[in-house]
Amino acid sequence: MKNKPATRKEEKTGNRNLFLIVLLIIIAGSIYYLNSQKAAVSETDIENIADAKTETNVKAPQSYVKDEQAVKQKEARFEYAPELTGIEGYINTDNMLTIGSLKGKVVLVDFWTYTCINCIRTLPYLKVWHDKYADDGLVIIGVHTPEFEFEKKYENVKEAAEKYGLKYAIVQDNDYLTWRAYKNRFWPHKYLIDIDGFIRYDHIGEGKYEETEKVIQALLKERMERLGKGKLKEDMAKPSDIIDVDFGKVNTPEIYLGYGFTRGNFGNPEGLPAGQTVDYMFPAIVKPNNVYLEGRWKINKDDSELISDEGRIILGYDAKAVNIVAESEEGSEIEVLVDTKALDESKIGADVEIIDGKSMANIEEGKLYNLVDFEYGSGLLELRIRGKGFKINTFTFG
Repeated sequence: MKNKPATRKEEKTGNRNLFLIVLLIIIAGSIYYLNSQKAAVSETDIENIADAKTETNVKAPQSYVKDEQAVKQKEARFEYAPELTGIEGYINTDNMLTIGSLKGKVVLVDFWTYTCINCIRTLPYLKVWHDKYADDGLVIIGVHTPEFEFEKKYENVKEAAEKYGLKYAIVQDNDYLTWRAYKNRFWPHKYLIDIDGFIRYDHIGEGKYEETEKVIQALLKERMERLGKGKLKEDMAKPSDIIDVDFGKVNTPEIYLGYGFTRGNFGNPEGLPAGQTVDYMFPAIVKPNNVYLEGRWKINKDDSELISDEGRIILGYDAKAVNIVAESEEGSEIEVLVDTKALDESKIGADVEIIDGKSMANIEEGKLYNLVDFEYGSGLLELRIRGKGFKINTFTFG
């Protein structure tokens, strides 16, 4: 059976449909072509610390001299540094600070938090590098990503910056947005960014200060060559206020006392049940490197909170220095003993004083408190706490 001849109206409708189909094919082809021209981005592991290329829209400063060939070579080997994201507070700088606006400078991004003992021990080097190289083009940005809730407060971070004498820029990354952009997982973690905005080096934790400084010098030399001026001092920094630690002699791990952070090393059989209030008692036998509580305590996500008027903590440790991260809004006092004895002046930490023959510490604002500091070895630490509302987040050692 033959097809029925089309009418003029049907011919016109068919032509319009054909035109629309051709137009859609052209649009789809254009989209595919444009997408095919975009650079492919791959995921890398934490050791390379790379993210998708995120060149900022912030206009590069006038002092930036771009070398097209050098940038092209770097694009094949390195990743652009992610931009600062979700920043809530600025210290020693204003809210115009961005990675993009610092092109032409060498940038050191340091992820830290002010109660982290590992971070605190790196600060003397950061301070010296800032003083030594700022005029040569180094910009340090301390990205403060909090571990505990009270570390989110701007006033607390500002006070810590003043306490440690930090003069370089600090930004508050309270929601971990910059942390995630850099795919970071550690405190402290340093990234070095060159004059073209590429991550050229990173280091996790303490140590490797000379290696890090040599990279800083190499990147600053690249900057000077690009600008055609400047001469760099090549000696190594020697901070006067460093805290030396022999990690081979520190045998007690960091111990967390909130249910959200616990990694074990808690000795009471009741454990740390989320959101519950527990009447703890010391067991007959205690194990080394385990924390034990006595008294009535509420187990919060970040900490263990003393509900009774008095409480005790014991811990068999093996280290030189013992610190706690703690706070008490109403104020609490701690008597510190090692092997059942009060500490003398040669053994007390920086936050302990001798009062009527007792080694005492007052706990108020949330921070790191240094309780014991004398020689490497093992001891039985006992904390006798008076004042409900005392909250302890963690024990750290050195």
